[in-house]
Amino acid sequence: MAPEKYILSLDQGTTSSRAILYDQEARVVSSAQREFPQYYPETGWVEHDPVEIWSSQSAVTAEAMSRAGIDADQIAGVGICNQRETVVVWEKATGYPVHRAIVWQDRRTAQLCRELAADGLERIFAEKTGLRLDPYFSGTKLTWLLDHVDGLRERAERGEVLFGTIDSWLLWRLTEGVVHSTDVSNASRTLLFNLHTQDWDDELLALLRIPRAMLPRVAGNSEVYGEVTSNHFPSGVPIAGSAGDQHAALFGQNCLRPGLAKNTYGTGCFLLMNVGAEPIPSQHNLLSTVAWRIGDHTEYALEGSIFIAGAVVQWLRDELQIIRTAEECSELAATTDNGGVYLVPAFVGMGAPHWDPYARGSIQGLTRGANRAHLCRAAIESIAFQSVDLSRSMRADSGMEIEELRVDGGAAASDPLLQFQADLLRVPVARPRNIETTALGAAFLAGLGVGFWKDRDSLSSIWELDRTFEPQLPEADVAQLRHNWDRAVERSKHWADE
Repeated sequence: MAPEKYILSLDQGTTSSRAILYDQEARVVSSAQREFPQYYPETGWVEHDPVEIWSSQSAVTAEAMSRAGIDADQIAGVGICNQRETVVVWEKATGYPVHRAIVWQDRRTAQLCRELAADGLERIFAEKTGLRLDPYFSGTKLTWLLDHVDGLRERAERGEVLFGTIDSWLLWRLTEGVVHSTDVSNASRTLLFNLHTQDWDDELLALLRIPRAMLPRVAGNSEVYGEVTSNHFPSGVPIAGSAGDQHAALFGQNCLRPGLAKNTYGTGCFLLMNVGAEPIPSQHNLLSTVAWRIGDHTEYALEGSIFIAGAVVQWLRDELQIIRTAEECSELAATTDNGGVYLVPAFVGMGAPHWDPYARGSIQGLTRGANRAHLCRAAIESIAFQSVDLSRSMRADSGMEIEELRVDGGAAASDPLLQFQADLLRVPVARPRNIETTALGAAFLAGLGVGFWKDRDSLSSIWELDRTFEPQLPEADVAQLRHNWDRAVERSKHWADE
């Protein structure tokens, strides 16, 4: 009898790396997770060490396989999902990074984005990429590295160094330099990729002064890119799925037809809606992005990106030290209302729909009676408030109503958060049994790529509901809460703008 086969998902996130093994029913057989250091060299700057990312991802892969007692020949395929927009540049000959990775949260290129916009280039980038000129995206980060690392631009023009987002970096390391590739979902987040031609855009490369020679090949999301080499786990296994974390979550939530939407509550918060076979240009400050490409069929999504969501709870834990765990925050939040306190977590500026890199965090409405439970409640509520700001824009752009919001990510375990989200949105919020659908989506894409699962329809029965949260708070109360939130947001805008 042949041994049972599994899919291995490598989930490389902003604060940790995970590896998860799934069986044929998409049940978790084994998993491992490891955090890695965050570096903040200057105010608004965020960096990672690419070698530490690789080491942590390698370690959890070996750990997950060891825990399950599974050999490489039992792995049918590997899927990758990753923090998007984070930029790595490394030497082609040695594989050694030339600088720390500049993380998606990093704000150092705010002035460059402002200068490009002042030159009238916002429209060109928006029309071609579906994105905005914001430090969030990869392109200006890459320009910064080329401008600030001695000799790097010349080396890039000679083809001596390579650029990639984290998916490319992992593919390169897993294949020991055989594969320098990215997928369309990650490519569509760089400010360099044309949504309409499905390729790197020479005009945009020229505007950002980026040599094409350093860019990876752009592939689909469910195909064999290469095999893991003999020096790594799991040796000889095809790498057959890759997607940016939010695209993977949309796929893992089975949002496979237009109008279906999901919200991922992770370090940041990301609301995506499947809009079908044609991109929808946003008129309300959202992003148009590739959802995925499977075979020769591409589907698109509208996206709203919030930079600080679950990270606000980490801030209460690590910087303010008023809670010990995220669970404690949720428990305290359940004991009270917000007491008139509103926390706007614009620690690295604001994403959609405000797009203000100069906004900074603020707490409004503090009184002598405010306590840590009120702060916990305000932190939880800030995640839901930001998501409502996105949903309003999404309905206006798409003309589609969100009839049900599917949710995932670590903070989706918080009942107070999801209940408040349902109250604000006035629609049911559906939490699946498996809230880690980012890794699941990568597994689905890899499984389809190697025939582990037959087709997309066969995935629908795997998605299982845990609980639905229905709106309970009276609409008049919701209106007052949203009004106060809007006031607090306005007070946070432009704070760091000199």
